[in-house]
Amino acid sequence: MSWDSGGGGNTTQDGRTKAKDVRSSNIMAARAISDAVRTSLGPKGMDKMITTQSGEVIISNDGATILKNIDVQHAAAQMMVDLSASQDIEAGDGTTSVVVIAGCLLKAADNLLRKGVHPRVISDAFQMALKKALATLQSMSMPLDLANREDMLRNATTSLNSKVVSQYSHLLAPIAVDAVLQVIDPATATNVDLRDIKTVKRVGGTIDDTELVEGLVFTQKARKAAGGPSRIVNAKIALIQVRPLRCCRCC
Repeated sequence: MSWDSGGGGNTTQDGRTKAKDVRSSNIMAARAISDAVRTSLGPKGMDKMITTQSGEVIISNDGATILKNIDVQHAAAQMMVDLSASQDIEAGDGTTSVVVIAGCLLKAADNLLRKGVHPRVISDAFQMALKKALATLQSMSMPLDLANREDMLRNATTSLNSKVVSQYSHLLAPIAVDAVLQVIDPATATNVDLRDIKTVKRVGGTIDDTELVEGLVFTQKARKAAGGPSRIVNAKIALIQVRPLRCCRCC
């Protein structure tokens, strides 16, 4: 017989059942997100058509894009969405794979929980597996020289092979590589902040019209004043960032 003194003690049977139900609910919600993007994984993965709240229709097989545009309410499911977003920021690829792998690990954990294995034992085993996986990846990894543009092009082309625009990888891969090289120092860089690269979309034209602009692109239309110039060559532009005035020290 189990009991609970209210001030710390053994857990009641109802408490254990509730904790078990919560774990099961979290695993099911997270696996639902994994199953949603599973069929879009790989070169033969299927594209997803998503309608956003604003009515925009998006067709993509990129995990980060799919998960970013779906409405998620469950906290555990939201963690899977955040996992994909973190992978996109850190590596820029593997956004679907990381969610599918996490779903498979949760499925294996759920099977062990049903057999009566304690969650702490499963958690410790995952930590041991993580160390072993990192050691294995480190042993088989190959260093990439950022000054070697050809190797970077091959990596970029490989990443595009599973995307909707894979047939345009010969055009987009050089643009992606050159854009990154413009905002980093190849001699010292270990990562890149993709916020330094802006993607400007315009209606009309084809992917073949995509180009890399080494500078700034202003999306606002020029205001034509009466008698003013409509074109200026070698213009000097001042970029000024003004902080808002504070009314008091508490603001």
